[in-house]
Amino acid sequence: MATIQQVVKLTYEDYLATPADTRYELLDGDLIMVPAPNLKHQKVQRRLGQRLSQFIEEHDLGEFFYAPCDVFLSNRNVVQPDLLFVSQEREGLLSDGEKVGGAPDLVVEILSPSTADKDRGIKRELYSTYGVTEYWLVDPIAETVAIHRQRGGVLAATHTFGRGQTLRSPLFAGLELRMDDVFSS
Repeated sequence: MATIQQVVKLTYEDYLATPADTRYELLDGDLIMVPAPNLKHQKVQRRLGQRLSQFIEEHDLGEFFYAPCDVFLSNRNVVQPDLLFVSQEREGLLSDGEKVGGAPDLVVEILSPSTADKDRGIKRELYSTYGVTEYWLVDPIAETVAIHRQRGGVLAATHTFGRGQTLRSPLFAGLELRMDDVFSS
């Protein structure tokens, strides 16, 4: 006689009980360990983060964060994007001082071999469902940034920028990011 195995889905409370010195994400109730990114990933994250952070601060647009920073989408979905932005209009998402309590305006994920499928798949779906305004998928190997914008409840690809191009986004009027600066060796 076959036995039925129940799948246990974890909650935010379970997530909070994980060790503080290890990065995890909670995706549809599954606890996923997030390994440290490689050096190219970290260089791209630093360069892109510095430029975005400076622009956001100079124009007093809101708050900018680097991973690890918990983004609580639901009791079974807690993510730690590489970079994220919350506008002044949505600063209520930061009210508990512990985490971002909802969908940021911008989420940036930098692809790594161990995370690329999740970033392109389940995490993109979650960001669509919970209302992230703009989602950037950064590929450090191809040296591209693909921008996805919310359209009818779905994050749709709008433009991909690569070497020799300048990224502009409707989310940040006046921002000009030279891709050569982001992906320089």
